[in-house]
Amino acid sequence: MAEVRPLRALHYNLGAVPSLGAVTAPPYDVIDAELRRELLERSPHNIVEIDLPQAPDGGDAYEHAATTLEAWTGEGILSGDEPAIWPLTQRYTGPDGEGRERRGILARVRIEDYGPGGVRPHERTQPGPKEDRLRLTRATRHNMSPIFALHPGDVWNQIDSALGEAWGEVNDPDDTVHRIWRVSDAAVHDGVAATLADAELLIADGHHRYETARTYAEEIGGEGPHRYVFMYLVSLDDPGLTVFPTHRLLTGLTADQYEPLGAGLREQFEIEEVAVDGLDPAGEQGVGVFGYLDSHFKRGFRLRLRDTAALDEELAGRSEAYRRLDSVILEALVLKGILGMTEDDIAAKRTIAYAKSTADALEQVVSERADCAFLLRPTPVDQVREVAAAGETMPPKSTYFFPKVLTGLGFNPLS
Repeated sequence: MAEVRPLRALHYNLGAVPSLGAVTAPPYDVIDAELRRELLERSPHNIVEIDLPQAPDGGDAYEHAATTLEAWTGEGILSGDEPAIWPLTQRYTGPDGEGRERRGILARVRIEDYGPGGVRPHERTQPGPKEDRLRLTRATRHNMSPIFALHPGDVWNQIDSALGEAWGEVNDPDDTVHRIWRVSDAAVHDGVAATLADAELLIADGHHRYETARTYAEEIGGEGPHRYVFMYLVSLDDPGLTVFPTHRLLTGLTADQYEPLGAGLREQFEIEEVAVDGLDPAGEQGVGVFGYLDSHFKRGFRLRLRDTAALDEELAGRSEAYRRLDSVILEALVLKGILGMTEDDIAAKRTIAYAKSTADALEQVVSERADCAFLLRPTPVDQVREVAAAGETMPPKSTYFFPKVLTGLGFNPLS
């Protein structure tokens, strides 16, 4: 059961910062050194100073995050609030060029172990990011960014009438317009909690942070705010909810890998030459359909899995929903089967890289920064649900939920 409660948020004092856009940031795991510098040039109070900390004197980064959070609170840059649910809309244009609006709420959710009727994951996690987020949580005693989770049913109809003037608005570099409201009406809180009481939640983004929150809660023990985690909750039926693919790039292939790769693809797949500008497989029917381009020939090919026999044998015991995932087929038959990569290789991104748009994937191959690209289709939300319901997790980057939820819209105190 999902126990959803209002959030006693710590948030930016909008009268003390240039704008909400100046102090918010993308999720920490997409920020490189150059972007971090750019964010701090917008404002020295940008949340990246805490969420992706670097001690200026070379000291402990996590201690620096904690002292910065305390200092900003003391200076009035950050301020506390009474319990509220924070509705958030995101008006965006997706990688497919279509405009949409996604609606959700920011709230606290009681931490549970993964399982039926509670919280379900859908992607594998790695120990490195969890250790980093755990050390940050220990130091700051706050959730700095929300976990993005999906729920059945609709709560927006209970919230819509309570919306007045937006508390804040951000137009981010992707041209997504984020608008956020503060709803303090206890009757609305109770209605949302009752609607979601029997809901099973599916984590869309933030698996590492959820598992970190669970570890932290067990470390502290007992009851208290640490038993709840910061979440952005979106209905599975929301018309603005979309999943986009993350394409695979292979880099650093040796000369003796190319021939087995070509031979293996010809054995496993039917191959048809297609124009490069028609290489994106989105909308194609069938099991295991990909677009393929390599830096040697620079010609586009459509790959279609010949049959599922080898796949079903390799993945015996796995659910059919899992065995029919394009990301699983590519991992099992090509990355592991033909190229001999291990899960550790894939997790460490040895030889493999990712691109979130078809244009970026193709450009990297044409410019010979990557050896070849496999273009994937979007994974339907229903298939994500089926895999999670079977208790299975997908390969990394099997889903790309866009847009991301900004960090800095609010924080969840854990003490």
